[in-house]
Amino acid sequence: MPLAYGLAAVVGLVLCLTWGALQVQVTLAGFLNGESLWSKAQKQTVIDLYAYAQRGDPARLESFKRNYEVVRSDRWARDAIAKGHYDKQQVANAFKRGGVIPAAIPGMIFILDHFSHAPYMGQAITDWRSVDSSIEELNTIAGELQQAYQNGKPSEEELARQSSRIDNLNGYIQPRSDEFSLDIALGAAWLGGVLFAGTLAAALVASLLWFRMAQRILASIRGTEEKYRLLFDSAADAIVMVDETHGKILGVNRTASVWTGRDPQELVGMNFLGLFAEGSLRAAGTSTIGLLRAVNGVVRTVETHSSLTTWGNLPVRQAIMRDISDRVAMEQERRIASEAMASVAEGIIIADAERRVTTVNGAHTRITGYTLQYLQHHRFDELRRMPDGSSLPSSIWDMVAEGGNWVGEVQSWRSDGSSYPELLSISAIRNGDGHVQHYVAVITDITRSKADRQRLEYMVAHDPLTGLANRSEFQRHCAHAIEAAARMNGAAAVLFVDLDAFKAVNDSYSHAIGDRLLVKVAQRIRRELGENDVASRIGGDEFTVLLGGLRTREQAAQFAIRLLQSLSEPMLIGDYEIVMSASIGIAGYPLDGSDPVVLIANADAAMYAAKTQERNTFRFYTPLMHADARMRLMLGADLRQALMRDEFHLVFQPSVELRTGRIVAVEALLRWRHPERGELMPDEFIPLAESLGLIRRIDAWTMRAVCAQVRHWDQLKLPSIRVALNASAATFGHPGFIESVKQSLQSSQISPKRLMFEITESAILRLGEATEQTMHALHALGVGIAIDDFGTGYSSLAYLKMSGIDYLKIDRSFVTDLPDSTNDVAIVEAMLAIARSLGICTIAEGIETAAQHDFLLRAGCVEGQGYYYSRGLPATEIERMLSPNPRHESSRLRLVPPK
Repeated sequence: MPLAYGLAAVVGLVLCLTWGALQVQVTLAGFLNGESLWSKAQKQTVIDLYAYAQRGDPARLESFKRNYEVVRSDRWARDAIAKGHYDKQQVANAFKRGGVIPAAIPGMIFILDHFSHAPYMGQAITDWRSVDSSIEELNTIAGELQQAYQNGKPSEEELARQSSRIDNLNGYIQPRSDEFSLDIALGAAWLGGVLFAGTLAAALVASLLWFRMAQRILASIRGTEEKYRLLFDSAADAIVMVDETHGKILGVNRTASVWTGRDPQELVGMNFLGLFAEGSLRAAGTSTIGLLRAVNGVVRTVETHSSLTTWGNLPVRQAIMRDISDRVAMEQERRIASEAMASVAEGIIIADAERRVTTVNGAHTRITGYTLQYLQHHRFDELRRMPDGSSLPSSIWDMVAEGGNWVGEVQSWRSDGSSYPELLSISAIRNGDGHVQHYVAVITDITRSKADRQRLEYMVAHDPLTGLANRSEFQRHCAHAIEAAARMNGAAAVLFVDLDAFKAVNDSYSHAIGDRLLVKVAQRIRRELGENDVASRIGGDEFTVLLGGLRTREQAAQFAIRLLQSLSEPMLIGDYEIVMSASIGIAGYPLDGSDPVVLIANADAAMYAAKTQERNTFRFYTPLMHADARMRLMLGADLRQALMRDEFHLVFQPSVELRTGRIVAVEALLRWRHPERGELMPDEFIPLAESLGLIRRIDAWTMRAVCAQVRHWDQLKLPSIRVALNASAATFGHPGFIESVKQSLQSSQISPKRLMFEITESAILRLGEATEQTMHALHALGVGIAIDDFGTGYSSLAYLKMSGIDYLKIDRSFVTDLPDSTNDVAIVEAMLAIARSLGICTIAEGIETAAQHDFLLRAGCVEGQGYYYSRGLPATEIERMLSPNPRHESSRLRLVPPK
């Protein structure tokens, strides 16, 4: 009832406010109507007066007076209200004469009396008053015009003057009249907004008060039900009210809704037994255990207790379900833990606070052979010792008691009396007070893993191929040897051993044979080692040997001699008998360095000196060796700049036809004008260029220079001789080599037959199958190919069968002792016979005597080179020799003494 009374009051208030708003709207409508009449009358006075002034029509004068009376009546009412003391009836009659709606007149009087200074209203009244004098002047003009028309028609000048006055007054009145109308309209709109806001605010306040009252009343009504529902829904167990007769659910609490994943309204009316997984219900004493299934598939194990009650005349069973999933899971975890403990591979010991064994698993029995019956009431640390044989220290138990976990290696014993290394992990289980209640020890037999670790440590420190120490292990031993030598005022020596020409073994046989050879070398080095000596393989065919316990480094010479002799003995590798030699460099502490890295580097420098000077020998380190190395580095830096500085040039050594002595070809020989060291021969910088990767750039420069020179000789109309140039293996085997030859020939516009490339046997061996492809491509271009230094490498007659070989150059080593050496005679004659039968032109190198020339001519050699004819000459000298009118006519070049 209070809510009903309150609602009626709110409705009544809203109706009253609405009636008041309607009355105000009527007032505003009347006010706007009066304003419209006043404005219209004012404008009409001007129109009528102006028309009367023009034509003197009495009807216009009468209309002017009627409209003037409306304006004057409204003005009088306004001024009367403004004075504050007025007769409401007289004011109402004045407004009525002005044409204002009677129902709106009281409201207009109220607004002019109380809201004359309201927004927009004050400005409107000000504009209204501002034209009073102008209206009166219009009335004066009307009187003057009436008097003038009564006396006859006024003159044109008089009418024009009066019309001008009317226009001026109208120009003053019209804007203020418009502004008055606008202000009245805006004021009416403002007042309407205020009215709406007030009405809305009042209605909202009344509604808010009613809603507050409704909340308090409804809260008191729901109090009892909410208390019951709160207790019902806040229960941790699921509660379901079930119709005992039909088994349908009548109500559930929030927990039951959450567990089933259904809204309470959805559960009402469902069959209670349908909530459980089929066949999962089973009795457990006075309760029932089953699997409650949610709509999302989640299943939880619940224990249900039921009690019967009555709702009115309806028997209802209250089912209280408790979630026992955690209890079931815990029981399952205990069972799994028990089974896991029995099945794990590691041994597990559980002991009490005194470390007496209470439980062990089967793996412990398998590892140690001890049964639980034997170990019970024994401390598990009695059968374990530290690796040094001492008992387990008390610090272990202190660490575990403080909450830590101790893991370490111990020595343990089996039941048969044997011992084994064991990884032992000890942790503690505490009671509620934090005191140790049980110890849990996990044991692992690490016999195999320890052996594997030792094997890995060995592999990390040793070369996998030879079994010798690797670089890091060698440096470690070297550091110890230096420390020992420093304490004893003795010496230690490092030998750097490098096999001579080992690469040729890999290239000639195979890398597998090379690896077996390295193993043999390692065995022979190990055979020579003493008690304090260590050998290592630091890479490729490089070995190092550390000799400790020396008095002076010179004692290392005896070991080096023995090692060279041992390595020079033939080695049988499969079906091959290989003879090797080595170059050894020796550096000693303290004379040559006090750091392992420095000693190895200095021994390496000494080895390089031995290999450069002689091979199959040893050298002690001297500081000058590093100076030579620095000089090689400086020469390498200069070589990188030589191409950019245009420091290379060519000389040409003629190749003559032995039968006629005519120059038929020249060989382009590269020279380097070093800015400080003068002219350098190829032997001094070509190996360095190959190691620095510059040889292809140098070969490319040589080819361009040769092509340009041939082009120049052709322009001079010289005989078309052949020009030979050397090609390195890196250039000859490069994929872009053939294309670069084509480009050089095209840019220089010379015939391909003018060029011949010389390639050595060793280069052919290195290139392998790519050699024949490149030779075939050059032959297809028309470029000649010569095998250089034939007979000095790993000669194979298979090379001569390759398509594209046009020339065979016999090395100077076979020509030097001709014709006195019968061996050289036989070899050269065999070479010439083979080449002749294969249709290959032969060229002999290094001819320096007439006897050599005559022998080769008789033997059938076609061409020859050497100092007997000429050394390498500048291009201008070659031009002079090939000129049609040479300054000398000798049929054969003069013998030139060698440099």
